[in-house]
Formats: sequence, C-alpha cells, structure tokens
Amino acid sequence: MVLGGDRTAGFAAEKPNVVVFLVDDLGYMDIGANNADCFYETPNIDSLADSAMRFTDGYAANPVCSPTRYSLMTGKYPSRVDATNFFSGARSGRFRPAPLNDQMPLDEITIAQAMRSGGYATFFAGKWHLGSSEEYYPQHRGFDVNIGGYHRGGPYTGKRYFAPFENPQIEVESPAGDHLPDRLARETAKFIADHKDQPFFAYLSFYSVHTPLMGRPDLVGKYKAKAAAINGIEFADEEQVLGDQPRKVRILQKHAVYAAMVEAMDEAVGKVLKQLDDSGVADNTIVIFTSDNGGLSTSEGSPTSNLPFRGGKGWVYEGGIREPWIVRYPGITKAGSISSEPICSIDLFPTVAAAAGVAPDHEIDGVNLLPALKGEPLEPRPLFWHYPHYSNQGGIPGGAIREGDYKLVERYEDGRVHLYNLNRDAGEQTDLAKQQPQRVDQMRQRLHAWYKTVDAKFLQPKDGGPDPWRP
Repeated sequence: MVLGGDRTAGFAAEKPNVVVFLVDDLGYMDIGANNADCFYETPNIDSLADSAMRFTDGYAANPVCSPTRYSLMTGKYPSRVDATNFFSGARSGRFRPAPLNDQMPLDEITIAQAMRSGGYATFFAGKWHLGSSEEYYPQHRGFDVNIGGYHRGGPYTGKRYFAPFENPQIEVESPAGDHLPDRLARETAKFIADHKDQPFFAYLSFYSVHTPLMGRPDLVGKYKAKAAAINGIEFADEEQVLGDQPRKVRILQKHAVYAAMVEAMDEAVGKVLKQLDDSGVADNTIVIFTSDNGGLSTSEGSPTSNLPFRGGKGWVYEGGIREPWIVRYPGITKAGSISSEPICSIDLFPTVAAAAGVAPDHEIDGVNLLPALKGEPLEPRPLFWHYPHYSNQGGIPGGAIREGDYKLVERYEDGRVHLYNLNRDAGEQTDLAKQQPQRVDQMRQRLHAWYKTVDAKFLQPKDGGPDPWRP
C-alpha cells in the first residue's frame, strides 16, 4: 500500500463509504439487541442490528481502552508494541506491572491513512487516547478532520459532558448546556452531508459511556422512575486482586444515570444513521458498531451488569472483553442475521481496507471478515489476550486464548490456569483444567508461542520482593 499521492486517482463509484461507531466502556449486555431484558433503551442500535449482522462472539483485543483503540487503528495486537494498558496506567499490586508504551508509534500505518491513500475523505470525532502530545493526535494519523480527540481518556475539562467543554480539539465551542454525544453526532452528520458525493470514512468514537457518570436530567428522571419498579440484589462478591477492601460486582442493571448516558449515545447513533438516509448514501455505506472493552461493573460507581458474563472492564474474563459487534454491509450482510464466529477488534482494519480496495503491504494480525459477513465460516484461528497489569477495576493480571468453544485463562502472578467451555459456561464458573489436562497443555503451548511472537512483557518484581511467575 502506497500512502499519499493523488487521493482521487482510481476512485470508483462503487466504493463503499464506511462509518464506525466506537462506544467507550459499553458492555455486551448494554444494548437491547443483545439483551432482551436490558434496562437501558437503545432503539436506534437495535434497529441497526435488525438491518445488519450481529455477532454474538465479538471481542476487544484488551479489557481496557487504549490497547483496543490501537488494535482498531492498526489491525495488530497491542502487545506487539507494549501498548498493553490504558495510557498511562502503571498501577502496582503484589508486583510491578509490565513495561508500558503509552504512545501509538508514529511509524504505525493507521486505518485512516490506508483509507486516505485509497481516495477517501477521513473524519474523526470523540475520544482518541493514543498519545500524549499533538503529533500523536488524529489529524496527524490519517484523519482530515479531528473533533475532540486528544490525549485525555475522558471528558475531564470544562463541564465535562456538558458545554462549555473546553476541549482543545473542539475549535468552535458549543453553546452552554450542549450535550457532548449530540455535538459529536452533529459534527459527524455534517461531515457525511458535506461528503456525500465522494467516498468517506467517518469514525465516531464516543466519550460515552465512560466516567464521569453524568446524564441529561430528563433521561435521568425517566430511568429513576423505571428503576423504582425493579427489585432484586444489585451486587455480589467478586475475586479480590487489588486493595484490601472486599470487591463487589454489579449483577442487576438499574443505574439511572448510566442508563441516561446509554440512551443519549443511542440517540446520537440514530442522528448519524438518519443522515446517511437523508444524504442518500445508506445503501452504499458500511456501518460498524462496537465497544473498546466490557461494561464497568466492579469499580468507579459499578454502573452496569455484564451477566451472564463474569467480571467487566479490566478483566480478561468474558465480561471484560466480549463486546457488541454489529456490521451492516449493503449487498453483503443479510438483515437480522446472527453470527457466532469469534471476531476481534484486530479485524476492523483488514475488513474495511478490503472493502475499500486498499491492500496493506505490512504485517497485521486481523483477518478480513467478508466470509463471515456473507454467512460463511472463517478459517479456524485462536484469539489471544495479554494484560500484564493491575486494573483500576481489580481484574487479574493475566492472559487468555480462545480456540473454538474453549478458553484458557492464565494468571501472571503465579501461573495458575483455568479452562472454560464458553458454549456451555459463558459465565466462566466451571473450571475444566483438571479434567482436561491435555487440552490445557496444548492451548497453553500455543499461548506461550504467541507471547514470543509478539515479544510480550510480564509482571516485574518490586525492589527486594519475590519474582513473579514467568511463562
């Protein structure tokens, strides 16, 4: 793939536009399309799923944000460049964390650069969190337009989710009281309207539904009334890995503020989808909807439940890495179809690049999902996770491999392993490691071989302390 040059050369009218929705911290069970009993109302996302293919086994490459964002941008596992925790998280526990690279290297070829080389206009809005200074920001990584993307991992300036935002990458400030997800959606819709006659790549990366937990007052009131009618136990015990206080996990969805944030995000999605219709380009636009990690269930307000999945953001259990994945590819996907093919955020780059007719000539880890989108099986492959850190949410430093229905989890403090059959035990409650030692050995060997392939780093001893386990 050659970057630069005449950006309109070779353009063909049939090139599809691409819109990517990336929601921050949205759990698999946080949308109605995935959860018939969802407390939150997501009619626009559900309608998108009805017109698209919904994946039941879609994953993020990491249980926290920046590494997954790196994988979406590059098609690579974040362990290849030691981008294995949110930028810049360096919390210690029993041991020190692995070394962390908290910048997306400037020599990486991003999906935006690839699309721009193929004649696409490129647009970014929202959360970036992939580098500490301006040379790392979206406008220098292949995006023609950047609205709001910089080094911060949340809307922590001004009045946060409400204007004035005081975001240094939002050049024109909103009027007082404007709501951030709506502002980002309006900007995305305007870009679509302005570029309807040329191929475009629009990447709307919501700050929602990340903390701070703040919702529109009208929606908060609505969900407080709805929550009042819901009874049941809200929290249960979860494993304690970090700190000296017992850790709880939310097991019942009824958090009114979080619900308000989810619905406002859904309204913003609907505004962008409506613009595709109004601009007459919906039939030639690929729409992809996903999240960067699991729902926040064990800390910082613990606003959502990921049940039946265990854990949440910061955990290599399914609650931390299994994500909503919806893909609408006109002429390719069947409306209302469902796929159980395991896919991952590393697959976004090769899939979108292939659709755009761009052929990367550098190494990537993901695969083109076109067969799955057509309802055909993908070539069998393992998926890997590597999280050598102590998350804010209490998750274990650990790795994992999924092959078929089986998932092996490996703990980095002491090397213990657990084996689960996800088809029968999505909640990872029944450890099969002692019953199936041969499978454990085979999967562990493949996981350890992958560690070497990506030059994975591991926990470090504290000064004068014991050495952590090593593979």
